[in-house]
Amino acid sequence: MKRGFYQGIGVNVILLGLVSFINDVSSDMIFAVIPLFIASLGGAGIAVGLIGGLGDSVAGILKVFSGFWSDKSGKRGPFIFWGYFTSALAKLFFPFSRSWPNLALLVPIERTGKGLRTAPRDALIAVSSSSEVKGRAFGFHRALDSLGAFLGASGAFVLFWFLGLGLRPILLIAAGIGFFTLIPLVFVKEKIAQPQKRSFIISLKKLPINFKRYLLAAVVFALGNFTYMFFILKSKGVFEELFSPRFATALPILLYVWFSIIHALFSIPAGIISDKLGRKKTIIMGYGLYSFTCLSFALANSLGQFILLFALYGLSFALIEGNQRAYASDFVAGDSSGTALGTFHTCVSLAVLPAGIIAGILWSFNPALAFIYGALLTGSSIPLLARVK
Repeated sequence: MKRGFYQGIGVNVILLGLVSFINDVSSDMIFAVIPLFIASLGGAGIAVGLIGGLGDSVAGILKVFSGFWSDKSGKRGPFIFWGYFTSALAKLFFPFSRSWPNLALLVPIERTGKGLRTAPRDALIAVSSSSEVKGRAFGFHRALDSLGAFLGASGAFVLFWFLGLGLRPILLIAAGIGFFTLIPLVFVKEKIAQPQKRSFIISLKKLPINFKRYLLAAVVFALGNFTYMFFILKSKGVFEELFSPRFATALPILLYVWFSIIHALFSIPAGIISDKLGRKKTIIMGYGLYSFTCLSFALANSLGQFILLFALYGLSFALIEGNQRAYASDFVAGDSSGTALGTFHTCVSLAVLPAGIIAGILWSFNPALAFIYGALLTGSSIPLLARVK
């Protein structure tokens, strides 16, 4: 890789990328099979939407507070450490669930760890990178995150298909890997800022108007961006009519691997594009591609179509995820970046719960309706984002 790629990217960004890499090996080994596990426990569309949405929404409530508290205390590290530890501990209980309501309780607890760590971690990434390559830094972090997702999902497939393990042993192995995330955190160094006397309400009021306009567009997009589990279940439903039961279970896991590969490969180029073309234009491209992908999923009925659509799904996430975070941090000064990023993550995460529930209800009538809903909502976010200056 050319030396120029690393210019402006600090050691902290690399270490935090490694942490996310290990965490996503663990998490995406779980994510690859959890929709199938929910289905095996008797969960239907509404259960999938509830579990997928509730976890991110409960965690989202913490994100703005953890961001604010990290700004106020001047410390990011403790929030990041305890966030990863909480997630690792909660994952240990997943394999022992006996009904889908058990997971409806455990998944939000695991996501609480994400709520604690995300805004402080992103704020630390932002201040550990020079401004001209901030998009590249976030893209680098998302690339390692996605590479871990690829290896985790691939590991789930190997364990299921080649070693013949059931879903519960796979979940247990994934939980054990989660504790290795704590090792690189020991080497992360941050410059402790002076504690600040600030009011939470005042901090939110200080956020600029264009940030709030951007936030509105991101929330509307999130209302249509329901859990990935529906994409997995849609493909499984089609495959059950085409292949044997075991193959129909294995193929969705492989498609999730394929999604992760595309997401990982294009995360860094997407960050570089946003540094050159502009973050708003790059995110708009991602929103449009996601809307098109949702609409196409409503009509998909063959393996070839799903291979193409999971690739487009991964590409849209590469364009959106890291750049949304980088764009949110562009609006505010460094000492308020945790509050801004926390506000962004919280508002977006809270929108995920109604998105999942609405999609689950529509799914119960016809799976295609859920994807049409997603296409319409995410497409309507594009003109809202275009208004941001």
